[in-house]
Amino acid sequence: MNAMSAASSAPSSAASLRAGSAPETRLGVPVPQPERVNDVPALMLEIGRRAQAAARALALAPAEAKRAGLKAAAQAIRAQAPAILVANAQDVAAAQASGMSASMLDRLTLNAARLDATARGVEEIADLPDPVGTVIDSWERPNGLRMERVRTPLGVVGVIYESRPNVTADAGSLCLKAGNAVILRGGSDSFHSSRAIHAAMAEGIASAGLPADAIQLVPTRDRAAVGEMLGGLAGAIDVIVPRGGKSLVARVQSEARVPVFAHLEGLVHIYVDKAADPAKALAVVRNAKLRRTSVCGAAETLLVDSAGAGTLLAPLVTMLLDEGCEVRGDPATQAVDPRVRPASEGDWRTEYLDAIISVKLVDGLHAAIDHIETYGSHHTDAILTEDAVVAETFLREVDSAIVVHNASTQFADGGEFGFGGEIGIATGRMHARGPVGAEQLTSFKYRVRGTGQIRP
Repeated sequence: MNAMSAASSAPSSAASLRAGSAPETRLGVPVPQPERVNDVPALMLEIGRRAQAAARALALAPAEAKRAGLKAAAQAIRAQAPAILVANAQDVAAAQASGMSASMLDRLTLNAARLDATARGVEEIADLPDPVGTVIDSWERPNGLRMERVRTPLGVVGVIYESRPNVTADAGSLCLKAGNAVILRGGSDSFHSSRAIHAAMAEGIASAGLPADAIQLVPTRDRAAVGEMLGGLAGAIDVIVPRGGKSLVARVQSEARVPVFAHLEGLVHIYVDKAADPAKALAVVRNAKLRRTSVCGAAETLLVDSAGAGTLLAPLVTMLLDEGCEVRGDPATQAVDPRVRPASEGDWRTEYLDAIISVKLVDGLHAAIDHIETYGSHHTDAILTEDAVVAETFLREVDSAIVVHNASTQFADGGEFGFGGEIGIATGRMHARGPVGAEQLTSFKYRVRGTGQIRP
């Protein structure tokens, strides 16, 4: 039996940690049984052990095997769409009863079109070039040693996320493509949806001969499971990726004992320069703010060059108000329309994730950059201008993971970057920055080839 087969068929000792009979299986894949965990620390250690075994096998899996596994997973999502949508309806009903906001409900809700898009995303990731084994660089030393820097998997990735059930498919697919095993801990709000999507994913990859434990979902809503993951599961987890609200990400960054790829929040700015095209500015600002207000790339603050306020400010503010967006502005913005509410100091620091935007006049490019550096989160920031010199200055000087010229900030998405999807947007400066796709979920090693050289 090869390593991949052994990893996929190993008996689930985690089952002994649950009350009752042996766990339900589908194509040999254990189906998580919620709310039956008696010993969370022991369960999580077992999940970590199984993930490590799967990661060792997956690191050696041929590119075509990973591609076939993800294609099968996408097919399984489509085949099980009715069950997934029923599970999602259960989550949505519970969220509505609890008073969840409209923007958060939008993140949680699946429909046939969104689920098909999720399956297509898995297929797109399947078709991406395999990053594992790619030679990043190579050179020869004067003594004849030949050296290569080669991409390798990270190992085991832990993903902790809230509300969005499609993250189950996105994160699972990207990690597998990069040769990593993944441990997924979805939010309580999306518990049933995530279980249903995970069941389809696990069935698909197992049918292609990949280890089922390559994608595991924590089978309990017990918050203790998060703490166990942040502790690293006795060295099993190599990196943690949080996707969720500010409180979740802050906790992960504070308590994690392993490296973290994270962004704390998406305080996204658009600066409209005096040389902006008015029609283009209206279209881009409308899309950046209102296409989907709940995504992290949605614009939250609009900065307008005071030198262009006479032609730019009123049309932009009026458009936003007429589209149903609440505008909170400085005194100059309030003077445009009585519907504008006064902005507080806190508004410049707020990620609304709703149909609300803060608007301020600034005295030119460098005042805009100063505002962004003072209040921003280094996620995504944009400039609208037809002045190429001003645009290049903005792109060079704004220290954000993504900087944009004359386009919507809602392109801050791994799929739009051609990554097939993303596991998150990293705003730190170490290892990965911006959309974290399959390539960013790899590390590297050096291969050195000699002919008997010794060091003098």
